[in-house]
Amino acid sequence: MCSCIPATDVAEMFEMSRVSRSWRGSFLTIFFVFVVAASADGALEHLRAKAGDQTQSRAVTELLRRLLGDRARDFIVSVNGSLSSDGLDMCELRSTKNNKVVAVGNTGVAVATGIYNYLKYFCNCHVSWSGDQLDLPRPLPPLTGVLRIQSQYRFRYYQNVCTQSYSTVWWDWPRWQREIDWMALNGINLPLAFTGQEALWQEVYMSLGLNQTEINQFFTGPAFLAWNRMGNLFEWGGPLPQSWHIKQLSLQFKILDRMRAFGMIPVLPAFSGIVPQGITRLFPQANVTKLGPWSHFNCSYSCAYVLDPRDPLFQRIGSLFLSQVVREFGTDHIYNTDTFNEMNPASSDPAYLASVSRAVFTTMTSVDPKAVWLMQAWLFVNDPEFWKPPQVEALLRGVPLGRMIVLDLFAESMPAYSFTQSFYGQPFIWCMLHNFGGNSGLFGTVERINLGPFEALRFHNSTLVGLGMAPEGIEQNPVVYELMSELAWRKEPVNLVKWVSLYASRRYGSMDDNLTVAWRLLFRSAYNCTIPGYKNHNRSPLVRRPSLKMQTDIWYDPADIYEAWRLLFEAAPSLLSVETFRYDLVDVTRQALQLLTAEFYQEIRDAYQAQKLSEVLTAGGVLVYDLLPELDRLLSSDAHFLLGAWIEQARSLGLDEQEAQLYDLNARNQITLWGPDGNILDYASKEWAGLMEDYYSQRWGLFVNMLVECLDRSRPFKQDTFNQAVFQVEKGFIYNQRKYPSKPSGDTYDIARRIFLKYYPHALKRLKIF
Repeated sequence: MCSCIPATDVAEMFEMSRVSRSWRGSFLTIFFVFVVAASADGALEHLRAKAGDQTQSRAVTELLRRLLGDRARDFIVSVNGSLSSDGLDMCELRSTKNNKVVAVGNTGVAVATGIYNYLKYFCNCHVSWSGDQLDLPRPLPPLTGVLRIQSQYRFRYYQNVCTQSYSTVWWDWPRWQREIDWMALNGINLPLAFTGQEALWQEVYMSLGLNQTEINQFFTGPAFLAWNRMGNLFEWGGPLPQSWHIKQLSLQFKILDRMRAFGMIPVLPAFSGIVPQGITRLFPQANVTKLGPWSHFNCSYSCAYVLDPRDPLFQRIGSLFLSQVVREFGTDHIYNTDTFNEMNPASSDPAYLASVSRAVFTTMTSVDPKAVWLMQAWLFVNDPEFWKPPQVEALLRGVPLGRMIVLDLFAESMPAYSFTQSFYGQPFIWCMLHNFGGNSGLFGTVERINLGPFEALRFHNSTLVGLGMAPEGIEQNPVVYELMSELAWRKEPVNLVKWVSLYASRRYGSMDDNLTVAWRLLFRSAYNCTIPGYKNHNRSPLVRRPSLKMQTDIWYDPADIYEAWRLLFEAAPSLLSVETFRYDLVDVTRQALQLLTAEFYQEIRDAYQAQKLSEVLTAGGVLVYDLLPELDRLLSSDAHFLLGAWIEQARSLGLDEQEAQLYDLNARNQITLWGPDGNILDYASKEWAGLMEDYYSQRWGLFVNMLVECLDRSRPFKQDTFNQAVFQVEKGFIYNQRKYPSKPSGDTYDIARRIFLKYYPHALKRLKIF
């Protein structure tokens, strides 16, 4: 949250805002408040920025050069670690007589966040995954007095172990650099840093006597490493080339250097007890348990081998690995590992569970006496039948209080702190999970994320120490992440209507009322899911294998989406040069066509069940031969919606054609079949150009043709028969070797206009608005 110092200058700042930037006044009435700092847990005091003040100042200065070019000279940056005595990040900004802005904070992250708040709320600028709007006023708008921002949370966490596979797996250094800049601007100081760990694991396993074949049978391919690290999956998509290890290690060194330069505290990996099968050959007396299969896999690629933490070999392997981690990567004394991710322990005995967590933590402290264990609480909400209060308490209290931080991973929908007595005294971070599988589609729970952190803070004996964002996939719905990151610097919930109105203004650099109304509609509909426990898997028939029993329920009124679509379309002619607007025009049009796909599906299904062949042909023909091809052309016109970019990034990491093909298959399989046999089919679905044409459209074409054939021959539709046939289509996409464009083509506005004129009237008709 922000405040002005001295307080007598607040009124002057309000007045200045009305004169120079009328839109800014409404923000000031809800945003600038005084900070009531909360003291951090004493056991976590050593988790602090390690880089010197000059290094952090230089990192922020270089960020501004990358972001603003020559206008970076208008900012004077200074980091002074002694400014905050309680460990809470803060930044103070003031104007100089020569129209520059001085920003001073206790960490680089704090300074970057302070400057970004100034850019947002004084300069009407915006930075996001889907583009920037940086039409910076000249000269910079002046500040009256001192603008002060401070977080009441020690930690602002970011990423999910799955993000490493669903989003960042193919990234190069320029893309990572951009993301770390985004983290700093949005106040992140506790990011996950898991890249490159397989190279260290390989060294450990080979030092123990495993051969390369056994190691190759353990690691998955790159797109599935998140689940290999959690003990869910093995070998699928592999073998992992040696060149992968070298490149990822090099990348990790750069990632860690940059994170630390900003004053961030990277979270490194530790040992959970998952071992290759070859360990049983080398150590036949070791207490190793083979677990059952995970998800819809069988033991060909699943069924983890778990080393009992009480076995002396656990301590040996765990300390070997963590020693390697600290030697290669340095340490900030915080490590993540998850012992039972979506897998049940061997026993529910509380004494056993306490001994497990105690042994895991002892392994950490044997290498790093200051170690803090960061643990996901997903297991508690994923399997509440196993994790009853005695089991939860035993696992958590096996670690000394204050030496574990728990990530309440899905707190916006299924908070665990409320039924675990604030994690039985262990510090925790309230996290927004938001996205599963990196799916496309507008989604948010803005009311819950606006209120939830403050409810957690007021909870009886609350041990809350931070807020976090833990999506499985990123680069979607940027508005949700901007709101969530801002809440870590607020003392109270925001006025959502006012907040999103200002968001619309700065995202496009426009005061067009249509845009404000459009975003208010989006915020009250698609972005405000209030269904308890709702998980954001895109359930639209568009991206699901067709059947006669598909879900079409949604949590919002489609009329709001259609009206927002109209408003954005009408504002388009004057904003087509703005990258963020073009993205949103595509994204909202895509959402409208996703809704219409569900409508056409219902027409097809109802017509089939009524045995009306002509109506099946009409609705099916429009969907397969017009709507879906038009959607593919629209997505092709924007760089953020291209299958070809995803595949090109994957192939570029291969040293030769063989490696490039391996990565190509990994990239295609993850977003479609997710396994050899459609084991987690469409979990990571994406609405991208290329996928629309060669995957989703092909499935729908086969489905409609089969329904027509069934009606024509007076025989029932059999889902099993269709599934066998469509699996060949799905598998064919993965192996078709087609090269998809990695650059946009076509005129976004022309395509969007054609779609709007054709399908907006149909949308109104379905809503019975005509």
